[in-house]
Amino acid sequence: MSKFWSPFVKDLVPYVPGEQPKLAKLVKLNTNENPFGPSPKAIAAMQTELNDNLRLYPDPNGERLKQAVAEYYGVTAAEVFVGNGSDEVLAHAFHGLFQNGRPLLFPDVTYSFYPVYCGLYGIEFEALPLDDAFQIRVEDYARPNGGIIFPNPNAPTGCALGLEAIERLLQANPDSVVLIDEAYIDFGGETAIGLVGKYPNLLVSQTLSKSRSLAGLRVGIAVGHPDLIEALERIKNSFNSYPLDRMAIVGAAAAFEDKEYFEQTCQAVIDSREQVVGALTGLGFEVLPSAANFVFARHPQRDAGELAAALREHGVIVRHFKQQRIAQFLRITIGATEQNQALLDALQQIL
Repeated sequence: MSKFWSPFVKDLVPYVPGEQPKLAKLVKLNTNENPFGPSPKAIAAMQTELNDNLRLYPDPNGERLKQAVAEYYGVTAAEVFVGNGSDEVLAHAFHGLFQNGRPLLFPDVTYSFYPVYCGLYGIEFEALPLDDAFQIRVEDYARPNGGIIFPNPNAPTGCALGLEAIERLLQANPDSVVLIDEAYIDFGGETAIGLVGKYPNLLVSQTLSKSRSLAGLRVGIAVGHPDLIEALERIKNSFNSYPLDRMAIVGAAAAFEDKEYFEQTCQAVIDSREQVVGALTGLGFEVLPSAANFVFARHPQRDAGELAAALREHGVIVRHFKQQRIAQFLRITIGATEQNQALLDALQQIL
């Protein structure tokens, strides 16, 4: 601990991202990256932008991207916020919408950045247990709170909540912001963005890292009532007024405009997921129902930590969480066909 640290720094427990291994030969199924490249139109737009204008600041409001998102979802640009990856968008929401002295509610098994942000911004929270099937129980959230957040589909389980359940949650909490983190929604869930016009307390965040294959670009969005968006803008403009660079703005906008490529690659991931689920089930795994680009699976006879280590020996990396309730599960990203096959071949040998 350095004597130069601010006092609160020593108590922070930072988020640990999935390993980014240095060895090129490993089959990397641990960080939910998309096996398909970005839209060729997005790459072309970024290449065009790679010019002398890089000496100039980008548009601080990212208007071109906001407009593309607004057109895609049938909302207005005033209902759209854009940021440097959805983690930054979430950080601004924690800072600007959840610092109210009342506990934030989220599931006990969920995205592990939520408690980290609570630590960073001094927010009390309550982690509410998922049921025995690892599903969110909406009725558990009908209690006093200072906000509600969860991913839909949930991470790392992949289980999705239907819009009817989300609507029940919104109706039960009219005085709290409900933030639905839709990082994986495009792989089989139904977005809640259509409910934004009806519920001024709903904020929906998304990322271009997963379904639009732009994890390396760092672009996230949020859609909600203009009042919620204005809170995020005020935080952003007090923190980093130019979060998105010129290439991120045009590349992300082009990705939203290329609907055909997006739908085709999402469907290919979904088809691969169903094949992987079938093969894992055939090997004796129990697999939770997934609407994401990953699966959450456990083997009744084998320890998950040992399985993860054995897979690594075979050159395949998957994500293993030590948290008690899920310590016997592996989170496995759906990769390219040959990566999925390498995983299944390795498991066949190990088992």
